[in-house]
Parts: sequence; structure tokens; C-alpha cells
Amino acid sequence: MEDMKKRKIKMDEASQGAEFSTTQEHLRSLLDPLNKSQLVDLLSRLGSQYPSIADEIKSVASADPVHRKLFVRGLAWNTTSETLCAAFQVHGEIEEGAVIYDKATGKSRGYGFITYKDMESTQSALRAPSKLIDGRMAVCNLACEGLSGASTTPDLVQRKLYIGGLSPEITSEMLLNFFARHGEIEEGSVAYDKDTNESRGFGFVTYKTVEAAKKAIDDPHKILGGRTLIVKLADTHKKQTVQTQLPAPVVPVPLPMAAGYTQPGKSHPGAAPVGYSYPQTVGSYAASSYPSPPTAPAPYPQQSQISYPAVAMRKDPVGLSPPTPMGMGGYPYYLPKQ
Repeated sequence: MEDMKKRKIKMDEASQGAEFSTTQEHLRSLLDPLNKSQLVDLLSRLGSQYPSIADEIKSVASADPVHRKLFVRGLAWNTTSETLCAAFQVHGEIEEGAVIYDKATGKSRGYGFITYKDMESTQSALRAPSKLIDGRMAVCNLACEGLSGASTTPDLVQRKLYIGGLSPEITSEMLLNFFARHGEIEEGSVAYDKDTNESRGFGFVTYKTVEAAKKAIDDPHKILGGRTLIVKLADTHKKQTVQTQLPAPVVPVPLPMAAGYTQPGKSHPGAAPVGYSYPQTVGSYAASSYPSPPTAPAPYPQQSQISYPAVAMRKDPVGLSPPTPMGMGGYPYYLPKQ
């Protein structure tokens, strides 16, 4: 009898397992054609009705740290890992958090990472991505998205402003408080020198709306710290900076021609061309040491070649004979006797 009971129990368990397996496969076949939004809606409704399903959803969602890790940029150079974690603890328990430092210099690189223990804390932090830490507005996004997830909306170029003409004593907090009157700020800070941590005289402010950015640009009262500020779109300032860094176009300038360097249609007195000097050395001898080749003597002119009106006339040294015409080189030329 006991054996019969045991067999019956085993048969019932096997039938229940087969029934459960068949039901799970049947449900999978029903869920497979559904798209992501339908599945999310279905699971969220089930999780709200059944706490066990909600716990299972949280466990599965938080299993992968890629959904719990944040990338935080725009940190002040003096921000430490402790102050970074303290700013993000308001959203939940932190599993790990650190500022990234340069290995060569030992100075902060201006960004860090925060990893929460559960995904809910991460989602809470992402709903308020901007935080004022050590006087600078830091911004976070999922680390798996990198910089691609940081304000890459198409209207970013119309929301990000360049602020120039800042006084050295103006801090990031003062800058943000001044421009917050035009609208909610997503990100912004004064630009500081990495080595000296001193203000570089300019900064950036990114509004959440294009309308707020336009108000800041059109505001006629842009005086902060006793100085009139320069407020314009950051993209415009970037283009102007690139243009000023481009090398000036090379304009060909004609070289001056030294005397003796002939040009077509012009005559010049004899001289060496530019960059050409005498004497020139050939080996160990100077070109000037070589004598010039002899030139043939000019032929004596014929009588018919002399133009008498051009011949100079002078008296005979004795003064008795008639004037003697002078020939070439000042020598007397005697006319043949008739």
C-alpha cells in the first residue's frame, strides 16, 4: 500500500511539473510577438499588483552594474571622491564612487563615477542630473552612454552660452545665481586654470530651454562684479576662436630688383643680380684671379666714316698753321695734300 501511495505522489508531482513547463512555454509563445513598450507596460502593472513580481523586477534590473553607474563631469579641480559621494548620497546607497586623477600630475581630470547599489537610486539621480559641488555645476548621465548622453539634443547650440569679461573674484556659484533669473540652468561654471585654479575670465551657462537662453542674450543689464559681461552663443564664440587661430593667407610680394638685373623692356646700369656677389670662389681659387680674355683692337676708322661737323678743332701749337682736325682719341688727323 505504501508503495502505491509513493508512486501516486510521484506521478502527481511529475504531472504538475509537466503542466508548469507547458504553461511557461505557452506564456513565452504569447509574449514573444509583443514589442518592448507592451512588455514594459505589462510587467509594470503586474509589479504594482504583486510585490513578489516587483522584487523580481528590481533584482533583475540591478544585476548589471551598467544600469547603476553614472558618469559625472564638470567637477571643480579641488573636488575629492568624498565630496563627490556626499553630493550623490541623497539618491540612495552608493556602492562605489571616485574622482579620476591624472597619473602624471596627480591632479583631478574634472570628472568621476558613481555606482549605486540599486537601479532605482540611479534613476532618481538622473531625474536631477545637475548638482552644485564645490562651487561648480556638475552634470551626470549613464556611464554607458559616455559623452553621447550629455545634452546632445539638437537645440543644444541654442541653449549653451559663452560668458566673457568676468572679474577674477566671480565664482561659479555667483555666475549661476546671476543667470538663474532668466530660467532653469542645466549646466554652467566659470572656467578655471588647471594649474593655478584661478579664473580665466570667462565661463559657460547651459539653459534647459532655448527661450531662457534668448532672454539672457537680450537682457540689457549684463553687469556683474562691476563689469559688463559678453553674452553670446557658445557655438558662435567657438567658430570665431577657430578663425582667429587660422594662419593669415600668404600674399606673394615681388622681390626688389637690384641694379643690373634686367627686366624686359627696361635698361639698368651694370651690377650683379640679387644674391650674386663678386669674387666667387671656385675650389680654392677666386674667379677674379683669372685674367679676362684679350679683346681685339678696334679697326682704324676710314675717312668716309668721320663726321666732320662732330670733329673737335684746335689750333696748331705754333699757331701759324691752320687748325688741324682732331681724330679718334684726340690724335691730330691731317687731311691729304691736294
